[in-house]
Amino acid sequence: MKKILSISLLLAVILFGNLSAQIQHFTWQGVEREYLVRTPANHNGTLPVLFFLHGLGGNISNYDQGFNFTQIAEEYHWMIVLPQALDQGIGTMWNAGLASSSIDDSGFLMALLDSLTAQYQLDTDSVFFAGMSMGGFMTHRMAIEHGDRIAACVAVSGLISSMDAVQTPVAPMRMLHIHGTNDNVVGYNGYSTAFGMNLGLGVDAIMDYWQNANGCTGEPTIDTLPDLKNDGLRFIRYTYNCGTDLQLLKVVNGVHDWYHNSAQYDVGYKEVIYEFCTGRSLPSSVEVRETEHLQVWPNPTSGILNIQLTNHKSPIIEIKVYDVFGKLLDIVETCYGASLQTVRIDLSRYQDGIYFVQAGNDAVTKVVVAR
Repeated sequence: MKKILSISLLLAVILFGNLSAQIQHFTWQGVEREYLVRTPANHNGTLPVLFFLHGLGGNISNYDQGFNFTQIAEEYHWMIVLPQALDQGIGTMWNAGLASSSIDDSGFLMALLDSLTAQYQLDTDSVFFAGMSMGGFMTHRMAIEHGDRIAACVAVSGLISSMDAVQTPVAPMRMLHIHGTNDNVVGYNGYSTAFGMNLGLGVDAIMDYWQNANGCTGEPTIDTLPDLKNDGLRFIRYTYNCGTDLQLLKVVNGVHDWYHNSAQYDVGYKEVIYEFCTGRSLPSSVEVRETEHLQVWPNPTSGILNIQLTNHKSPIIEIKVYDVFGKLLDIVETCYGASLQTVRIDLSRYQDGIYFVQAGNDAVTKVVVAR
């Protein structure tokens, strides 16, 4: 019991105050379970659905407000479902293979999906699961046990438990794992320095597990997002050569936290989840960061972007275009003298979304392609 309690404390996440929201109820195996649903105000046709799984001790009303799921439902035109784990005497806790439990949370979540599908017009080909901390552990379990019904999963700061690691996934799974290298709560290597215990597979072993399940070959492609913000973090994406999408977002210096604010950090987790689940970029309005050497316009652009550079010491400048994850898409070489010059580049071949333009080794600025 002491070990279970330690794990519970170990996987606890920060709560967001005592906020209220309307709770709905669903009876599963004779037990009344709770959940919240957020949908866009105006929608026609079928809706993609994202199940978000909270951490240990999580309260879905608090999460609903703290993560602003109403806004996310509106922005992405998704249904967001927040299920509540049961209180097992040491706080609300998913049965994700970390402790002995008879609660079938995996079955509950799929039964809830079936119930909501009967009530709403859900796109059953666009069912997504994501979770933080213990919710990340449970997301991996759902991917292993129900990957034939789930389109994509995103696990943040949660591992595959040792109990689940011996299972064979029912199907290849589109999986994104996000983890900070300095996470001492759920350690990157599977070991918690804070409590001196192993919690399951480390991140490298998790990626090996899913590479085997997805039939991956060779080495991953490694992309580093340009470091634009003074956030002390570096975001590195590993894309594996698989028949089914498999990625790792490694957060160098990242701790056990939800980096949600793309205005503060180089990456915002909700945008990353959207990008991965849908496979397309997220159009957004951003402010141009003009510097002495680099100005761009119009921004947003429908395709043609004007770039003006001044006072460069090098006579030949490389203009680089990156995607939102830092993947280098294009390099344009141009010659400069002492006078002011303007270059036009065509971004119309790229899909709508956020891109980064860098001139030489100087400033990097965000650019939005929106038609």
